[in-house]
Amino acid sequence: MATMDSKANAAERTVEDKLRALFDLQKVVSEIDKIRTLRGELPLEVQDLEDEIEGLETRLQNLEAESKQINDDMLSRKNEIKEAGLLIKKYEAQQSNVRNNREFDSLNKEIEFQNLQIQLCNKHIDQFSADLKNKAEVIEASKTQLEERRGDLTAKKAELEEIVSETQAEEDRLQAKSQEVESRIDDRLLTAFKRIRKNARNGLAVVTVARDACGGCFNKIPPQRQLDIQQRKKIIVCEYCGRILVDDQL
Repeated sequence: MATMDSKANAAERTVEDKLRALFDLQKVVSEIDKIRTLRGELPLEVQDLEDEIEGLETRLQNLEAESKQINDDMLSRKNEIKEAGLLIKKYEAQQSNVRNNREFDSLNKEIEFQNLQIQLCNKHIDQFSADLKNKAEVIEASKTQLEERRGDLTAKKAELEEIVSETQAEEDRLQAKSQEVESRIDDRLLTAFKRIRKNARNGLAVVTVARDACGGCFNKIPPQRQLDIQQRKKIIVCEYCGRILVDDQL
């Protein structure tokens, strides 16, 4: 109910009251901007480091899963070599009891095939060993990089927390003041203020006329328009940058 009453009262205020409220709001949000500027790029740097660490952790998990698969494949090939060796011994024993040359040749071919299988498995094992070595090097490098990034993140978070702790109380006070001032501005005008501020490079939606020029874009303001601004009878915006103009006496 209080908010509705304040908005109703805002609609009844004079143009000068509205201009003063807009200018007051601009001063408050500019102070909030200064606090956030003090924090600089630290929040983004912290977010970037957190994203990078998450990516490195995922990469490590994938590398370790791939290494496990290679180890499993290597073990499988070693088992195949053992089985092939047992078959060779079996076929060699059978060759002692063959009844004709055809059976002997058939067993001989089986022995040759198993020997080829052993050679192929050994070739795969050599390749797996090389792959494991490469994976181990990449995993070690990734772990080192991960630890470095975690250290960077800890330092950046501590730096950010220190700045936040020093400025949070002031920002909270300004935020409360900002909400109080906003309650004195009608919704349509407040929406326009926020839209202009969002598009303004320096966050200034309301500027004074100084030295016959717009305080935002510094383009000259015609004398008649300056007179209209000084009379405070209507909301006037800069025809060049779209900012709301007020006289420096406001």
